[in-house]
Amino acid sequence: MTTEGEKATVAAAAGPAPKTAKRAMVGRLSWGLADQAASSMSNFAVGIYVARSLGPAAFGAFSLAWVTYGVVLNVSRGLATDPLVVRFSGVPEAAWRPAVARSAGTALGVGTIIGAACLLVGLALGGSVGAAFAVLGVVLPGLLLQDAWRFAFFAAGTGQKAFVNDLVWGVALVPALVVAAHVGSVVAFVLAWGASAAVAAGYGCLQSGIRPHLSGARGWLREQRDLGYRYLVENVSLSGASQLRAYGLGAIVGVSAVGTVRGAELLLGPFLAVLMGLSLVTVTEAARVLRRAPHRLGTFCLLLGGGQAVGAVLWGGALLLVPDRLGGLVLGGVWHTASQLIVPVTLSVAGAGLGTGAAAGLRALGAARRSLRCQLFASACYVSGGLGGAAAGGTVGSAWGVAAATVGSSTVWWLELRSALRAHHQDPIREVRTP
Repeated sequence: MTTEGEKATVAAAAGPAPKTAKRAMVGRLSWGLADQAASSMSNFAVGIYVARSLGPAAFGAFSLAWVTYGVVLNVSRGLATDPLVVRFSGVPEAAWRPAVARSAGTALGVGTIIGAACLLVGLALGGSVGAAFAVLGVVLPGLLLQDAWRFAFFAAGTGQKAFVNDLVWGVALVPALVVAAHVGSVVAFVLAWGASAAVAAGYGCLQSGIRPHLSGARGWLREQRDLGYRYLVENVSLSGASQLRAYGLGAIVGVSAVGTVRGAELLLGPFLAVLMGLSLVTVTEAARVLRRAPHRLGTFCLLLGGGQAVGAVLWGGALLLVPDRLGGLVLGGVWHTASQLIVPVTLSVAGAGLGTGAAAGLRALGAARRSLRCQLFASACYVSGGLGGAAAGGTVGSAWGVAAATVGSSTVWWLELRSALRAHHQDPIREVRTP
C-alpha cells in the first residue's frame, strides 16, 4: 500500500500538473509577446520617423546601418545569449547568475570590438552612409548589452523584467527622437536610437543586480564553443544574407530600393513583433517540452510554426485592403513603392514563421550541426533569390526571389527536425553537447 509520503514523492518526481505547466507556459509566452511588442514599437517608431523625415535615399542609408546592426546582433547572440538560453534556462539562480555575468560580458565585448571597426569603416567611407556607420559603432555596445539582458531574463523565466526593460528603452526614445527630428539627419536618428538603448542597458544592470564580466568572456567562449561557434555561423549566415541582399540591391537598383524593401517590412511590423516575441521564448519552451514530454516536441513545433505562417498570411491580406491615403500617412513617400511588395514580403514572413517552428525544435535538441546546415542552405537561397530577382526584375523581382527562397528552405528545416526527432527517440539518453 502506498503511503501519503510516497505519493507526494511520486507527484514531485512527475513534475507539475499538466494544467499548471500549461498555464505557466502561456504566461511565459505572453510576456515574450508583450516584451517584443514594446521592443518593436520602439523600432517601428524609429523606422517611421526616419522614413517620413528624411525620404527614400536617406532612409536607405539608415537601413544599411540597420541591417549591419542585425548582423552584429546575431554575432552577439550566437556567442553569448543562445548558449545561455539552451543551457541555463530554468536552472537554479546560483548557476544562472554567474552564467549571465559572463554572457553579458561577452555581448559587451562583441559590441566594443565590432563597434570600433564600424567607427573606422564609417570614417573612411564618409558621406551619409559613412556617418551612419560611424555613429552605429559608438552605440553598438549599449545595443548589444540591452539585448543580452532580455535573453537572460527569459532564461530565468522572468519575462516581465525584459518587458519593463524595453519599456524603459521606449520611454527614453521619445525625447531622443524629438531632438533627432529637429536636427534632421541620419546621424541624429541613429544616435537617438542607440543612446536610448544604452539607458535601458544600464537599467538592466540594476534589475538583475549583475554586472557584465568582460574578463569572463574568454572562459565563456571556451566553455560554450561546441554550441557557440556553430550558432555564430548560423546566425551570421542569416543576418549576413540579409545584409548582402541589401548591399547588392543597392548596387543593382539603387539605395532607394533598400529603403523601399525596409518600408514594406515595416508594414509587416506588428506581425513581426509577434513572431520575434515568440522567438524569445520558443527555444526555452521547446527545451522544457523536451525534458517533460519528449514525444510532444514535434507537435509543439508544428503548432508554433503553422500558427505563425497562418498569422502572417492573414496580416498580409489585411494590408492589401489599406487605402493609399492611409498608407501615405504612415510611410509618406515610401508607401507608393513599398505597397507593391506586400504580397511577396508576406509570403517571405510566412515561410520564415513556418521554419522557426522547426528551428526551435533543433535548438532544444542541441542539434547544432543540423541547424547549421539548414541555415547555411537557407541563407544561400536567400541571397541567390534576392540578387537574382533584383537583376531580373528590380526591387519587385528581388522580393519575389526572396519569397520563393524562404518558403522553399522551410521544407529543409522540417526534414532535418524529423530526422533529429527520430534519432532522439532511438537514443533518448544522450549528452546535450554535440561533438
